[in-house]
Amino acid sequence: MADSWPGKRARRQTHWFWLTTCIVTAAFVFGAAKLPSNSWPTSLSFPSNIDPRADLDPLPNVDVAPTPLQQATRTDQVRFDNYSLFLNDQRVFLYSGEFHTFRLPVPSLWPDILEKVKAAGLNAISVYIHMGSVNPSRGVVDFSGFRALQPLYDAAKAAGVWVVLRPEVSAGGMSHWTTAEVVGTLRTNATDWKAAWQPYIQGIIDQTAPNQISNGGPSLVYNEYQQTPADHAEYFVDLENAYHASQIVVPLTYNDPGPRMNFINGTGAPDLYGLDAYPQKFDCSNPTVWLPLVPSDHAYHENVDPSRPFYYPEFQGGSSDTWGPAGLGSYVYFRIQNCVVMTGPEFQSVFNLQVWASNGKLLIFTCFMGLWYSGTSWGGIPFHGVYTSYDYGASVHQRIKGVTPKYDELKRQSFFLRSSPDFYKTDWIADTSTGLAISSSPDATAVTNFKLNVATSFGDLQVPITAPAITLNGRQSKVIVSNYAFGSSSRLVYSTAQIFYAGTIDGRDVLFLFGEPSQAHEAALVLTGTPHIIPNLLPFSPGIQGLMTVWDSDKQLVLFADSATAATFWSPVIAGKATDPFKNFWSIGSNTSILYFWLRMTLRGDLNTSVHLSVIAPRSIRTVTWNGKRVLEDPAASSALTGIGGFVGMLKRTPQAIIVPKLGGWRFKDSLPEINSGFDDASCENVVLWRGHFVASGNEKTLNLSMNGGEAFAASVWVNDVFLNTSFGGSPRSLRTGKDNIITIIQDNMGLNESDFNNPNNSKCPRGVRGFKLDTGNFTEWKVQGKIGGYNRYYPDNGTGVFNEGGLFGERKGWHLPGFDTSMGLPGSAAGVGFFVTTFELNIPQGFDAPMSFVFEEPFGQPYRVMLFRVGNVGPQFKFPVQEGILDYHGVNTVAVALWAMLPDTPVTPDLQLVLDGVFEGGVGRVVTNNPKWSAIGR
Repeated sequence: MADSWPGKRARRQTHWFWLTTCIVTAAFVFGAAKLPSNSWPTSLSFPSNIDPRADLDPLPNVDVAPTPLQQATRTDQVRFDNYSLFLNDQRVFLYSGEFHTFRLPVPSLWPDILEKVKAAGLNAISVYIHMGSVNPSRGVVDFSGFRALQPLYDAAKAAGVWVVLRPEVSAGGMSHWTTAEVVGTLRTNATDWKAAWQPYIQGIIDQTAPNQISNGGPSLVYNEYQQTPADHAEYFVDLENAYHASQIVVPLTYNDPGPRMNFINGTGAPDLYGLDAYPQKFDCSNPTVWLPLVPSDHAYHENVDPSRPFYYPEFQGGSSDTWGPAGLGSYVYFRIQNCVVMTGPEFQSVFNLQVWASNGKLLIFTCFMGLWYSGTSWGGIPFHGVYTSYDYGASVHQRIKGVTPKYDELKRQSFFLRSSPDFYKTDWIADTSTGLAISSSPDATAVTNFKLNVATSFGDLQVPITAPAITLNGRQSKVIVSNYAFGSSSRLVYSTAQIFYAGTIDGRDVLFLFGEPSQAHEAALVLTGTPHIIPNLLPFSPGIQGLMTVWDSDKQLVLFADSATAATFWSPVIAGKATDPFKNFWSIGSNTSILYFWLRMTLRGDLNTSVHLSVIAPRSIRTVTWNGKRVLEDPAASSALTGIGGFVGMLKRTPQAIIVPKLGGWRFKDSLPEINSGFDDASCENVVLWRGHFVASGNEKTLNLSMNGGEAFAASVWVNDVFLNTSFGGSPRSLRTGKDNIITIIQDNMGLNESDFNNPNNSKCPRGVRGFKLDTGNFTEWKVQGKIGGYNRYYPDNGTGVFNEGGLFGERKGWHLPGFDTSMGLPGSAAGVGFFVTTFELNIPQGFDAPMSFVFEEPFGQPYRVMLFRVGNVGPQFKFPVQEGILDYHGVNTVAVALWAMLPDTPVTPDLQLVLDGVFEGGVGRVVTNNPKWSAIGR
């Protein structure tokens, strides 16, 4: 069954695009190249009413009156009309992912991520800035180390990727210190809130202004909030005034959280309005069950903002998983794979193309838990509703830094967009009727077969003509084109096959079609050049797997492949003039590319197995190298690929055994001396310790505590050195009558509340002990211990940042840092916290990328929590990827675990090991390791 929009179509002059959608399941076949003998195009001709030799040039003009270009802000290098952006006077369809640099705190690895962005055909990346890390305390703005922006801008410019900067994140967009020190309402025009954010925003301006498009850089800026009440809108005015009073000239954009009509116009309205959409929301428990499709947002956009392009600053790219059911030791293993399935390639096919059908031309794939590259919520930075892993269906997997089937689907979409500039300006015509039954029910099993009435330069046709039908296998969408121009002078009359690539290579017009091998496809086009042996109507029978050369002349090259094979091809952008600062940006500084396939990105890449390399390039190329080594050509295979500019060779992966050490030799120290009677707390985020003093009369029976640490937080309580649990109250034998008694509490802080649009002060909801009462008597004093140095500028570990350490004794002493010599000892069976430290050495050969993870290999369900340094509060998961640059791949590494045993006399036997996730020949080059060493200063 088709959904409610079975025949969306849009047009640009004489070029027509139909978007067809069905809700069932798409099949992906990964097999060796093979072509059934009966699948080649046969000698078929057009119906008698069609003349394939007809002149294609005289076509009726059906374009609507153009909307004058609007200048977004103070530069004519960024403009827009009601269709799309113009960058340097080039119309651009912004197709972007999202990348949080602070979740990959190794700047040396950022170019690898941005090269993957470009290799997939995307042209932009949206980047959050973690205000809490950059601005950890009043007056401190720190863009050093992993907080730096310049390495990101440099990598983006080198890759040819635009940057959409989002300066607010963490508790809805503010540094944690502001939740305690700002009296006024957060995220309003309150005077003290304005004074709090101004140094941070000025820091963003200073870092970004030299990297704007007006200075040859890659950056563009946006934000999110609600326009009412008035002090919200005035807050936006304050922000805009700060930018406009500076060197920032690129547009300020906005993300409306749902279609709520915020900031379209009126007080605080930005240059560009956009809205977000998460059509499948965030419940991954039943990943194959989809929510009903909602109506197209096109009508909303036309109603509220028709003069500007349709912009999605946030569109669902993944989904999140939450903590399991409450109860000690009962947290379930996270359901990441469910989220991957729910927002997988089928989701992208249906919902991404639904945005196209709504005439959206600016689209950023994001999710607060599933983006382009996933990464890790290091230290204490997570939102308290989730845990350490940020990998909920990202296109690039953090564990192996490798591409996924979602990456493949996004690449097929992106390459079509890059090849189809006429699609950047289309007029939405209607939700047309094709005779299909209409349904919004996401049927996961149905197959829809239909024919479509299309307008062509030869008149209206019902297609396909010879194939039985257009088929949608389940949850699948297709773009059906007619009068589609490609290359310098060629045109498709129509095609029910999908377009992967269209362009010009070495003077020849090249068209690369693809389709599912279980379906029939068909294309009609005027073929030119010599030889003339293939008819103009090209049917593709079911069963085609691998690559086939359909037409190979001196004027044109036409290829067809199954969907999986098409995804193994790449089309790197060939840089333009060396003096052009935008030489790496597609359509702005270069319109030249080549085609090649297998493994990734450019002729510098990674291999995990030996493969054939096929290249379609200018015929003048005589030598092909891979990672600096010459590739030997197979002349026969090259000629079979194409007679002009083809090259086929073999990439042989060098066998390399890489063995990671088994972790052992753990050293232990008790990290909760605070429960001992002799502990001196006179000098007394993440983990916080509380000590409450009272003089006991001997009659105390109960203790009532009110605490808050965020969702899924835990707390353990001792009276003097006696452990209390949820069913064990204080005993008179535990108290020292007439003397000082101490209640010791250890709790974890899971992060602050997100700033609610209706209650910006929601982030001020306090963590810690909020109430305390003895049944008789009173406390004399309370003391609290957090991270050493607090949030002021005096904390010693600036390298890893303010969120990396908590208040455990071992953290305060720096036991987790390389170079600290812990003494020997073994833990007993009591509840408490111990520090375990060991070292291991790595020696990974140069020229190889070997992703690794720390894995807890014991059975689930043991009542403990750990802090794994440098990962952080690990949550209910067992595998934690740690990248090169955090690990020293050519030296000695220190790993520390703060183990919090939560019950006495209960076995806790964690088994932590380092595992190898893969080996890729090629690597990312020199990676800088910046791990702080232990020092007594400040400890």
